[in-house]
Parts: sequence; structure tokens; C-alpha cells
Amino acid sequence: MFKWIDVLNETIGRVVAWFSLIMALLMVGVVLMRYLFDMGTLVLQESILYLHGFGFMLAIPYTLMKGGHVRVDVLYGRMSARNRCLVDLTGHLFLLLPVCIFIFWTSLPYVGASWRILEGSADIGGIPAVFVLKTLIPVLTVLLFLQGLREVVRSLRGLRSDA
Repeated sequence: MFKWIDVLNETIGRVVAWFSLIMALLMVGVVLMRYLFDMGTLVLQESILYLHGFGFMLAIPYTLMKGGHVRVDVLYGRMSARNRCLVDLTGHLFLLLPVCIFIFWTSLPYVGASWRILEGSADIGGIPAVFVLKTLIPVLTVLLFLQGLREVVRSLRGLRSDA
């Protein structure tokens, strides 16, 4: 029933993984243009920033799905499967999901203001789409919230199967 959440975040994670390669190639291009041809381009420099933002923000739910988030493994690794499920369930229900709701709700005025003025780069010649970059905040929280729900279901199943 909730498998589609994993499929969605897996797909997004695989796509944004390529952003690192693209960023590296763009960075090489920027450096070559600057030092070989004495040219600079703000759009290329800012596109690296945008790719980094998209890659980082959209990979967070993927990382949660893969179990790559930070936890205190000294304790967690020694726990039984049942206790690990309880820790995960508690963390998702009382920390992750409420924080996602809070960030989503408080980001809406900030992102909305950016969309109202179609906020662009502060630098002349920059990318005129800062509002798109800021939209990542509520998008991230929705994707992370959905993945958090999926992890709650996974933890509950783990508790049931271990009972």
C-alpha cells in the first residue's frame, strides 16, 4: 500500500545522484573558462549551487529510506530487532513527522513571498529562479513526511512480526 513512497523516493534519489557528476563537470568548465580563456559566467556558477541544493534536499528522503541517517549506533546496533523497531517508531512519530509538519507550515509564507515576486538572483546575470530553489523546502518536507510514514509502517510491521 505504501510501496509507492519507496518507489518515488528511490526514483528521485537515483536521478539526483547524477547531479554530483554534473556539478563536477560544470565546476571543471567554470575553472577552465576562467583560467584558460579569462571568462566567467555567473549562470554556470549558480547552476552548481542549484544542483547542490536540489541534490542535497531531494536526497534526504532517499537517505532515510536506505537507513543512512544518523543515529547512535553504539546503542542501536546492540539492540534487539524489536527494540530497534520501537526506537525507529518513536523517533519517526515524535520527532521526524512533527518536525516535517512544522518546517512545512513555517516555510509556506517564506516560499510564497518568493513566488509572489518571482525572486531571482541577487547578482546581475544570475539565474532568475531563486523562488524555485526555495520551493525545495516544502517539497522536501512532504517527501520526508511521506517517507517517515512509510518507515512508521515498516516499524509497526517489524514489531508485529517479532511478537
